[in-house]
Amino acid sequence: MAATNIEVWQQATVIETEAIATNIQRIVLAPTLPKRAEPGSHLDLFVTIDGERHKRSYSVVESTEDGSRVAISVLQAPLSRGGSIFMHALQLGDTLEITQPLQNFPLRVGAPGYVLLAGGIGVTAIVNMARVLKNLGANYTLVYAARSRERMAYLPELLALHGDNLRVHIDDEGTELSVTELVGSVDPQAELYMCGPIRLMDAVRRAWRERELNLPNLRFETFGNSGWYDPEEFIVRVPRLGVEARVPAGRSMLEALEAVGVEMMFDCRKGECGLCEVKVLALEGAIDHRDVFYSERQQHAAEKMSCCVSRAVTSPTGLHADAARSGPAIVTIAVS
Repeated sequence: MAATNIEVWQQATVIETEAIATNIQRIVLAPTLPKRAEPGSHLDLFVTIDGERHKRSYSVVESTEDGSRVAISVLQAPLSRGGSIFMHALQLGDTLEITQPLQNFPLRVGAPGYVLLAGGIGVTAIVNMARVLKNLGANYTLVYAARSRERMAYLPELLALHGDNLRVHIDDEGTELSVTELVGSVDPQAELYMCGPIRLMDAVRRAWRERELNLPNLRFETFGNSGWYDPEEFIVRVPRLGVEARVPAGRSMLEALEAVGVEMMFDCRKGECGLCEVKVLALEGAIDHRDVFYSERQQHAAEKMSCCVSRAVTSPTGLHADAARSGPAIVTIAVS
């Protein structure tokens, strides 16, 4: 779901920080080159982890008309690679290097109906869309699902603004979301926009195909780091280059290869564009595909992987792997 973007980098000052839910920090930035953020847009920015600069992406929750104030919200996850820890430590007056708003998840105005689906912190990509559809008087339903109420950023504001258009599903309150019922209720002419964990989005995509709904009407954005299994350290080998690198749980394969001098092609770093694709030559373990680029058939074949998000794991339940392995998984690849 990628779109062509021109990155315009600038400095931005932190002008507000606020804890808005469990482990979620709202951060408001004042950029030096302001530009209004359209619904579905995001910012790329640089964080510092162990003295090194790394690029991260965060959805724009809201911005002023002139773009002089841009708000993002950041979840500090237990398995964070360090970016969210850096972001949560920001103080008023700190400066960041950020892009102007970039667009990979555009909202198409004019559809006969809309379903907006937010899973957990994925709500940050959906809030602005819902606000615009409300202002336009569009026919829309906003669905917000999470494990607990304490983890739901912006819930009071969304309840106040959207009223009966908002449906809330909370696991620990016994109101879990049924993907089958949700997709089964979608008008065939409606468009569904979603952002959330990979399991939720995979389930929606399967149900969408089973109903034989129009595929272009299903639109999504990914976190870029959610997977089926907890990340674990593994080894990546590139025989043609004589390279072997360890990939810690808190680092992507792409970052590990870059660190040892391998020149890689990439764009989104979220498993959407496929530009960082590598060919799998050998595999001791299994692949935890965390992308939305490959079909289920391609993922099951395990012949290629998106190295910006996907990982190797030892022997997760339900995957074809060598259950007797005691060491880290090893993936041998060829890079373009």
